[in-house]
Amino acid sequence: MARLWLTLAYEGTDFCGWQLQAAKAGQTVQGALEDVVSRVCGVSVRAHGSGRTDSGVHALGQVAHVDIPDAKAALDWQHIINAQIDPAISIIDARIVDESMHARYSVVSKTYAYSLWLNGRYSIPQRRNFVWKAGPLDLEAMDAAAALFMGEHDFRSFQNAGTPVKSTVRTVHALTRHAGQTPDEIVWRFSADGFLKQMVRNMMGFMVAVGRGQFAPQDVSRVLAATDRSAYRYPTAPPQGLCLETVVYAQPDSGQA
Repeated sequence: MARLWLTLAYEGTDFCGWQLQAAKAGQTVQGALEDVVSRVCGVSVRAHGSGRTDSGVHALGQVAHVDIPDAKAALDWQHIINAQIDPAISIIDARIVDESMHARYSVVSKTYAYSLWLNGRYSIPQRRNFVWKAGPLDLEAMDAAAALFMGEHDFRSFQNAGTPVKSTVRTVHALTRHAGQTPDEIVWRFSADGFLKQMVRNMMGFMVAVGRGQFAPQDVSRVLAATDRSAYRYPTAPPQGLCLETVVYAQPDSGQA
């Protein structure tokens, strides 16, 4: 078997997230990918992603690997998959890598972006599936809150239930504010060695609550110390503003599909 390494972009609006769901739940990115590769290979395959993205969440740099028959390794997989898969998904890169590379377990860090719409009077329909219409916000207060998330912490208070993990300690390497695609948008980028279930959406929801004056920036430390998602009532940011931008791996891949 050969290990096919894929980098994907997708618009998550009409997908029930990355991970396979029950048959009646709707289409997933993983399912769409597996359908195409299985059909070409003539055998059932399993795609392993760098991590799950929720229903409605987008990606510019999701990574997945699929083990395929050696006889299929030399195919032009980027062209083949893009020609057959749902047009809301695009293969950005396809190559063969060493079997030691694993799309999930070899991850060193990830970067997510979250886009906020700041104009409280209107939003443009072209951006409605890609932003949270959060309204006017105190960006300086949000900057102060963001600084307190930096470094190694127990992020249990920013984890939603549903995915058991061995540890809820994560290290945030960067949390920065950037200009968005229009003057009414702001983008926050979150980089860490890993993220818990809906951790970015919870962090963003809390920062928006700070920007609305519902919490003070220094409350970040108190919420972290509580290690309990239910201890403080703050919103989980909606999925459509979130995008998985990049995934960094422990070692370079080898070969070219």
